[in-house]
Amino acid sequence: MKADPAAQRRLLDLAEADAELNRVAHRRRTLPELEQIGEAERDVQAKRDELVVAQTSFSDLDREVRRLENEVDQVRKREQRDRELMAAGGPAKQQEELEHELQTLARRQGVLEDEQLEIMEQREALETNVTKSREAVTEAEQRLEELQARRDEALAEFDVAEQRHREDRERIVGSVPADLIKIYERVREQRGVGAGLLQGSRCGACRIELDRSALNEVREAASDDVVRCEECGAILVREKQ
Repeated sequence: MKADPAAQRRLLDLAEADAELNRVAHRRRTLPELEQIGEAERDVQAKRDELVVAQTSFSDLDREVRRLENEVDQVRKREQRDRELMAAGGPAKQQEELEHELQTLARRQGVLEDEQLEIMEQREALETNVTKSREAVTEAEQRLEELQARRDEALAEFDVAEQRHREDRERIVGSVPADLIKIYERVREQRGVGAGLLQGSRCGACRIELDRSALNEVREAASDDVVRCEECGAILVREKQ
């Protein structure tokens, strides 16, 4: 196959445009923020789970505090009733029974108040834990949002670069004969690189040196001959054609 040497040299520009597109795609896939976002999302979920546990423990203890408060209130009301009955007077036996019940209520109230104090101290500690857990969730969410913003900014830049290189590629393709482009595209799909500059005896596409006989054939070819690398099949573009 033959093609104008200038058209063959345009393939180097096309190969560079494709290389830039590959680099953009690689940078998009390996963007550090992608892995960091995954870690941040897991951290947010873990912090949210910890908050749920802390809130559940606090709620359970809060219900226990209210239960004890109700019991203490009932004991106090019973005590008030008994004192009113004693104040009203009555048979000695009844007075004795009321006095005994008041002593029992006093002991019960003391036990309940001790339990209430202990649990309220625990609730206070759990409330602090809930506050810290909530702050940890907020901090983790903010970190995630920052990473997502950085990712979106980087991806937007990649989109711009990719569009520019695609436009360059389309412009180059339009200036090269279709049959030459067809060979280039076929090789690129199979090997990744469709054309390379012959640098001394080395193929610019696969970076392998041609053996003596292959190199002689390339050098003896006419300037408009389309020559291929025997190793990778890429179109070899010669500097002086």
